[in-house]
Amino acid sequence: MTVVLAIETSCDETAVAIVRNGTEVLANVVSSQIDIHAEFGGVVPEVASRAHLEMLEPVLTKALDDAGMTGTDIDAVAATHGPGLIGALLVGVSEAKALALAWDVPYVGVNHMEGHLFATFLEQPDLEPPLVVLLVSGGHTLIVHLEALGRYRILGSTIDDAAGEAFDKVARYLDLGYPGGPVIDRLATEGDPTAIKFPRGLLTKGNVGDFDFSFSGLKTAVINYVRKHPEATDADLAASFQEAVVDVLVTKAMRAADHVAAKGVCLGGGVAANSRLRERFAEEAAERGIDCLVPARAFCTDNAAMIAAAATWRLANDGPTGLDDGATPNLALPTV
Repeated sequence: MTVVLAIETSCDETAVAIVRNGTEVLANVVSSQIDIHAEFGGVVPEVASRAHLEMLEPVLTKALDDAGMTGTDIDAVAATHGPGLIGALLVGVSEAKALALAWDVPYVGVNHMEGHLFATFLEQPDLEPPLVVLLVSGGHTLIVHLEALGRYRILGSTIDDAAGEAFDKVARYLDLGYPGGPVIDRLATEGDPTAIKFPRGLLTKGNVGDFDFSFSGLKTAVINYVRKHPEATDADLAASFQEAVVDVLVTKAMRAADHVAAKGVCLGGGVAANSRLRERFAEEAAERGIDCLVPARAFCTDNAAMIAAAATWRLANDGPTGLDDGATPNLALPTV
């Protein structure tokens, strides 16, 4: 049995988890910085780094207490070493290396996006590849062909704004508050998703092999519509905007699944907590008769359990990461 303690500090969540054998979550503690950054309308990197410094030790202590463990029970320590905010990443990486040295156990650096891929297997470890995984967050929007664990091909990505970024920007323009995703999700339940026909970027039916995304034009369309129609309600705007985003995400993900003959589809990343996206994704998969995993919201947003799961696999297949390895803010998902 391998017990991994993992640390996630890539952005604005301070998280520590303890996972046994890559799937059994013994502790999963997350401290959010949403209230801290809300007054700024977005994440301030320096503020995030300082908050991680303040919160990491209490979160670490709670995770060990929740698992009923001490350092002597830990077989390896992992941390997200990219992508993310460089200052925030360094807090987690430095702590993980210190713990690995103190406890005399291996250190494993984990790619944050690979962590989101492994979140799938926390709840359904027997899910059988090949899979298509739609990863949607504030910084990334990807369609990944997971041929096998550790073997990934990126089929599509955003050419401008990520989906989560578009949610935040539209919410900021409408003065709905921060973070934009949850606010729009709640407000959309009160509106009509067919009230406004917003554009679906790069959704050309004839070009079935194109799985890239573009949400910048949609964001601009919302702004232009509000200027021309100041009487439009926030609820209708939120519902119509959300429906446009979800329509593109789900349609392209399912086209990709058809394209590679995937056995199943999975959803991941912070935007995977969106109610409408979860609903549409599951419906479309059911219509195709393929396996579908929509993970619990706790495993969609940034968390350390997914980092521990990925670290367990990487440690078994690649061995430990050298202690001279640093943090890489623009680290790419390893592909074949």
